[in-house]
Order: sequence, then structure tokens, then C-alpha cells
Amino acid sequence: MTLEDLVRLRKARDLMDRDYAEPLDVPALARVALMSPGHFSRSFRDAFGETPYGYLMTRRIERAKALLRRGDLTVTEVCLAVGCTSLGSFSSRFTELVGESPSAYRARRHDEGAAIPACYAKIHTRPVRGRATGPVPPPVA
Repeated sequence: MTLEDLVRLRKARDLMDRDYAEPLDVPALARVALMSPGHFSRSFRDAFGETPYGYLMTRRIERAKALLRRGDLTVTEVCLAVGCTSLGSFSSRFTELVGESPSAYRARRHDEGAAIPACYAKIHTRPVRGRATGPVPPPVA
């Protein structure tokens, strides 16, 4: 992969970071990177370790977690606010990445992160496939 390819892939990734709530698909992102959709998907996965769709959904779930912690929006409102059109798909993906349903996440207390600076909280609460970020069980003695 060339440096030029990486620069174009970062432009597409930056677009996903900035416009995560917009209807983005692989062909549109590939146009930003000046690549064919297939080449873009393969190159993105090679460069960033996940598919463009996976990356976009991680951004959306990350933002959804912040909105759910506020507690003033319903799960459906949060789903639509982050750019998802299917509540079922949103809930399934949220549960897969976070380890609990959006409703359960919204209902529980989030005081443990209140004193943490936002830049560190973002790292701590970032959803990662295969790792639940829900309440940490107490250590076993």
C-alpha cells in the first residue's frame, strides 16, 4: 500500500468520524478515497484492521453510548440520532460491542466515569468487538 493510498483512506475514515450519522455506504466512501468499492474495502481492512462498515458502526455505537448516558433520549431516538435506520440492527450491534443492550446500558448508573477527563473516558468507553465494556466484576479473592 502506498503513502498516497493511506492518505486517501484516512480521508474516508475522517469522513466517517465526522459524518457518522449520515447515510454512508462503501461506494460513497470509495469515491472519497478514489478507489473501487472492492479495493477500498480490502485496503481499509488492511490499513485499519476492520471493515469500513465495522469502523462506522463502532463510531455510531461510541456516540450512542454518550447519548444513552445522558438519559434524556429513548433508545429509538438515539438509534436514529447516530444514523442507524433499524432499531433491531442497532440493538444487536450495540449488544455485540458493548456487552449489554442499549436499554440496560441507559438504565444503569454511569457515575464511575464522572470524575475522569473526557479524553480518557473516551478511551475507556470505546466499544471494541469481543470486549464488553459494561460493569467490571469484582476481583476473585
